[in-house]
Amino acid sequence: MVLAAAVCAPAQQALKGHVQLTRNGHPLTNASKAVLWLTPVGATVELPRQEASQIPQLVQKNKSFQPSLLVIPVGGKVEFPNHDPFFHNVFSLFEGKRFDLGLYESGTTRFEQFDTPGVSFIFCNIHAQMSAVVIVLATPYYAISDARGEVSIPNVPPGRYQMQVFHSSVAPDALRALSREITVAPGDSSLGTFTLTETDVTLAHKNKYGRDYDRPDPDSPAYARP
Repeated sequence: MVLAAAVCAPAQQALKGHVQLTRNGHPLTNASKAVLWLTPVGATVELPRQEASQIPQLVQKNKSFQPSLLVIPVGGKVEFPNHDPFFHNVFSLFEGKRFDLGLYESGTTRFEQFDTPGVSFIFCNIHAQMSAVVIVLATPYYAISDARGEVSIPNVPPGRYQMQVFHSSVAPDALRALSREITVAPGDSSLGTFTLTETDVTLAHKNKYGRDYDRPDPDSPAYARP
């Protein structure tokens, strides 16, 4: 009689870490919206499939994007509904996905699919103050920090990973310096503490034509007051 050998899948574990956001050497009370992710090295990983009913939204409301941060899997879509009583024109022409949804009116919506990993900075061609970030990942192993700076990445199997960190208020060079390869051993549970220094890093941007934004015309329907 031949007995089949049992194959045990590697144990998965939750990895916890802490983000300390500082400015001028002083810790800030709110360390939310830092994104930390682990991409497997030399291995493929199955990504969650995005169902039509689960497409996240970046809502345009009160001349802002709500929420200001989204994390989605490669191949995922984002919906951009306009809930303001005037026109918007969502676009992204910098890092990440480049697209232009064109001018669309109140009560209508647009969709965009993100096919490659990266960080996309989202703007409106009419209202310069509007900005958001969409992070597209080729891994399911990520977490977004809460106000206390706590992060927890569930169900991480042992192995080698490329670790990356993002926060919209931290300089890109500082974020790149935190990127490194790590090895998760069986029983590991801690990613340690990450100290991020907030700077005046707001991405200066032109409109979609590469020009400075025009002064608002109070008589234009695009600038109508709510």
